[in-house]
Amino acid sequence: MSISLAKGQTVSLEKNSGLTKVLMGCGWDPAQPKKKGFLGSLLGGGAAADIDLDASVIVFDDAKQAIDLVWFKQLKSNDGSIRHSGDNLTGEGDGDDETIAVDLTALDTRAKYLVFTVNSFRGQTFDEVDNAFARLVDDSKNTEICRYTLTEKGRHTGVVMASMEKTSSGWQLTAHGTPTNGRTAEELVGAAVAEI
Repeated sequence: MSISLAKGQTVSLEKNSGLTKVLMGCGWDPAQPKKKGFLGSLLGGGAAADIDLDASVIVFDDAKQAIDLVWFKQLKSNDGSIRHSGDNLTGEGDGDDETIAVDLTALDTRAKYLVFTVNSFRGQTFDEVDNAFARLVDDSKNTEICRYTLTEKGRHTGVVMASMEKTSSGWQLTAHGTPTNGRTAEELVGAAVAEI
C-alpha cells in the first residue's frame, strides 16, 4: 500500500524487503487558464498551454559534492545505474510524464544522496502547473511505495521534490517540495545540496 507523504516527511525504504530497483515517476499538468468570460472562451482563451518541465536526479557523495547528474541532456549516469525516460515537452496525459530508474545495487559506491528535482527549461513558473507529483515505485514489483503531491504555486521555476539517503540501516526517502529558481538541473545543484 502506497504512503502519501507530507512536505518534510521521511520514510524508511527498508520495509520493502529486497528493494534493489526503484523508479521515480514525476508528473504534472498544464494549469487550466482562468475563464475570461464569454468572449475569452470564444477566442480560444480556454486551452491550457503545454508545460515543459524536466525531472532530474543529482547524485551526491557523503561530503555533499555532486558526483553525477542525470537529466534530459544526459539520460544515463556515468556508471549506468540510473536511466532517464527522456524529455516530455507538454505534460499532457495521465500518470508519469518523466521517469528516472535507479538500480540501487549498481550505484557508484560513493553515492550517498539522490536528490530529485523538477525545473522549467522554458522559464514557465509553477503558477502555470497543476497536479505536480513525485512517486517512488519498487521497479522489480511494479508497486508504488510512496507519493508526494506538490500543492504550492508560485513564480519559481524549479522544485527540489524529494531525496533519498543511504543510511547505516538502508535507504530512506524525504519529501521536500522546496521552491527554487533555475531552468536546468545544473542550476539547481545548490538548492539540492541545501536540502540534504
